[in-house]
Amino acid sequence: MASLMNLHICCNAAVSRAQHSSASSDAGRPVLLAVPFGRPTATSAAPHRRRVPPLPHVMEVETSPAPALEPAVSTDFDFRGYMLEKAAVVDCALDAAVPLAHPYRIHEAMRYSLLAGGKRVRPVLCLAACEVAGGADAWAMPAAVSLEMIHTMSLIHDDLPCMDDDDLRRGRPSCHRAFDEATAVLAGDALLALAFGHLANPASYPTDRSVPPDRIVRAVGELSRCVGSEGLVAGQVADLEATGVGAPVTLDHLEFIHLHKTAALLEASVVLGAIVGGASDDQIERLRKYARSIGLLFQVVDDILDVTKSSEELGKTAGKDLASDKTTYPKLLGLDESKEFAVKLLKAATEQLAGFDPIKAAPLLHLANYIAYRQK
Repeated sequence: MASLMNLHICCNAAVSRAQHSSASSDAGRPVLLAVPFGRPTATSAAPHRRRVPPLPHVMEVETSPAPALEPAVSTDFDFRGYMLEKAAVVDCALDAAVPLAHPYRIHEAMRYSLLAGGKRVRPVLCLAACEVAGGADAWAMPAAVSLEMIHTMSLIHDDLPCMDDDDLRRGRPSCHRAFDEATAVLAGDALLALAFGHLANPASYPTDRSVPPDRIVRAVGELSRCVGSEGLVAGQVADLEATGVGAPVTLDHLEFIHLHKTAALLEASVVLGAIVGGASDDQIERLRKYARSIGLLFQVVDDILDVTKSSEELGKTAGKDLASDKTTYPKLLGLDESKEFAVKLLKAATEQLAGFDPIKAAPLLHLANYIAYRQK
């Protein structure tokens, strides 16, 4: 009971800080403006033991002019405030889910990567999908936390020398650089195991049984499929096999990579939120199509940013794909056609939300737009 009370106090304080940040953003500093895509064209040393890594700063959310193709949404919707508030509550829940415990070094490594900030797109998508299905944040928070644990695991492992070999993540040394390779591997393994345990544990949910056990079981099965050898892992393997090969990678193969490596976890985020929120099978499938479109969109934009932004702007190593001879959308299609493809994916995603309550769907509409126009 004491731990739940502490979590409640922590979350209230985090939301208060986020709301203050949102309210003062225009007065205290310039609004971050994203540059929209152009028109479509025809063509460190390991930390000391028992050191608690600092909690992340409140995330920044870029805003941008709405593209002409975006469906009309309420101008009263405060997307910046929504993202800040949800991310703050998620951060608090993550902090509570992974306390510093014995053995300290592995928990330090887990917390180092998990609490390093980030945009929290996946857990916020989960909460928003639950909301559009008629559910409450408390119903989806266990899934949101689990998704961010798995996302963090994938980043830790992706940065390893045997994978993408990257020394920088979220603006600071990657886990294997801050600690060591063995600890990073184990930290990722521990986060993966904890994610499923947290999602399946009845104690993670409200005591009024507002989330029936059959929904939890279905969510566990969905998450397993999306991150295993049929999902994220399949995409990572295909990506490694396609890196540095002499033969050109086809567009179909590139799409397979990113529908699995990137889109699968975004799909899980939306679908898990819909499941625990009580969505119908038809609603779940429409939200699944929305998620696959924004998942592929996320990767197309990532590829574009990799060749148009600096490491300082991205918070990770820029130009890494080009240096490792990895096939990307700009490499295969060119920069202009990659931007055109992104516009088409954004349109496909937003069309799937047409049948939902426009007020409840506003966060998902704005999240799709945010993914399209993000700057890092």
